[in-house]
Amino acid sequence: MLPWRRALRALAAALLMTGALTLTPAATASAAPAAAAATSSGWNDYGCKPSAAHPRPVVLVHGTFGNSIDNWLVLAPYLVRRGYCVYSLDYGQLPAVPFFNGVGPIDKSAEQLDGFVDKVLASTGAAKADLVGHSQGGMMPRYYLKFLGGAAKVNALVGLAPDNHGTTLLGLTRLLPYFPGIEDLLTTNTPGLADQMAGSPFLTKLNAGGDTVPGVRYTVIATKYDEVVTPYRTQFLTGPGVRNVTLQDLCSVDLSEHVAIGILDRVAHHEVANALDPAHATPSTCLS
Repeated sequence: MLPWRRALRALAAALLMTGALTLTPAATASAAPAAAAATSSGWNDYGCKPSAAHPRPVVLVHGTFGNSIDNWLVLAPYLVRRGYCVYSLDYGQLPAVPFFNGVGPIDKSAEQLDGFVDKVLASTGAAKADLVGHSQGGMMPRYYLKFLGGAAKVNALVGLAPDNHGTTLLGLTRLLPYFPGIEDLLTTNTPGLADQMAGSPFLTKLNAGGDTVPGVRYTVIATKYDEVVTPYRTQFLTGPGVRNVTLQDLCSVDLSEHVAIGILDRVAHHEVANALDPAHATPSTCLS
């Protein structure tokens, strides 16, 4: 492995484990410390009311094996500082795979997202939300939009390295080093992984009749160094209201791969902010 990839992997794993420690038996409580920390930073604050400048709450949707804290240790505070009401959920749990989410059937995960968005809209009083997802979390909401009535409740979907047209089992197993211990927990009974395989019945249904639904703006932010969803251009969507972005077109020396683009890449996060507020977008550069 190239030295820069080893460094990125180490940094990504460190950030992920910062959140994961709050979910292990060694923690003083399971999810409570992480939730409290997020709320104290203005994230997952159900007292937040959207402003005129940012009238829609932002719901963050983690990726495979992730959770509502780990994936968003950088992006959630970044958006809060810009005046957004920001929320994140856990989804896709399986009893046989503790601590790690996003492994259950994806259609059922979309139902969990449906209920969570309703909760956020009721709390904030907003008519619609914006969704930002990483990896599976950038693809799964499309099921919610297309089949569960989500298009009436969502203004925009922003996907960071989403596997919109699937990946291979080899690609998914390349996530395992970022999540110590999970390889020993996984069995063949992880439908959320099978659903993400290129050509799966789930993806065939999801993409039949077109990638998008009317009334929703779509942004896909991909990196050419993605080692999980390959070729990286399979992440891109086709249809009205779509903007596909390759990170290296904005910063040619950006070396982020699949995990880093979601959890720590400031150029990608600046593009997220642009996608959420296109009327006030500014150029994304290496200095963003």
